[in-house]
Amino acid sequence: MAQRQGKVALITGSAKGLGKMSAIQLAAQGCDIAINYVHSEAEAGELTKWLEHLGVRAIAVQGDVSRSEDVRSMVKEVEERLGGVDILINNAGPFVRERRLFAEYDMDEIEYLMRGNLLGVMELDHLVLPMMRRKQWGRIIHFGFGRAGEATSWPHRAVYAAAKVGLVSFTKTLAVEEAPYGITVNMICPGDIRGANKEKHIHEVEHLTDEESPRGRPGTGEDVARIVTFLCQEESDFITGNIVDVSGGLDPIRSIKGPASSSQ
Repeated sequence: MAQRQGKVALITGSAKGLGKMSAIQLAAQGCDIAINYVHSEAEAGELTKWLEHLGVRAIAVQGDVSRSEDVRSMVKEVEERLGGVDILINNAGPFVRERRLFAEYDMDEIEYLMRGNLLGVMELDHLVLPMMRRKQWGRIIHFGFGRAGEATSWPHRAVYAAAKVGLVSFTKTLAVEEAPYGITVNMICPGDIRGANKEKHIHEVEHLTDEESPRGRPGTGEDVARIVTFLCQEESDFITGNIVDVSGGLDPIRSIKGPASSSQ
């Protein structure tokens, strides 16, 4: 795999979980890394120190992608400290675990989910595009959910699903608009990768059984990070506007009939 010394990657929500694994993989390929966090300051600090041991520059920047002022300050700090953004991984996005009907959300929650999963992502993209255009090179990756590209219904996840499906269309449109500038835009849609598995490698789970997964094993953070690093390669410039499911064949959308309850 081609090395990417000198490229700067900003990864939202990367102090833990899938974002952390992507940061480690990109740093291993020579990228300088900006770790973004909201509350996980200690974890972000530990990760930046670990990445520095790989021989790259690494910083931690606080900011909530659902807050416009945070988005602007985040990009400004990365530009001042690392020189700009070449790779943007939009990993962060609020998700309400409790299953609820759309009518049970209040408007503040709806706005928070839409800003964190769609509008904040668009704003981040808008802020980094001038940097990428100047260099005639850039990689933007959005995160969705399995089957997002089909715009299927997802009962009890109406707001989150609407934001991510909107992001599907935006991904494809931005990919076409920015292709002449050497910028690719793709979306990765992880399957049901849970808990500690988000920070595990494939070899740690390949002998485990997941009866829900058609592949037969649990998914891991490495499964996702491998796609991230592939899409960020120099030679991946012909791959843009794609929605890539990383799910082991599992359909993560489980339609539940009847009213939702807090116990589900």
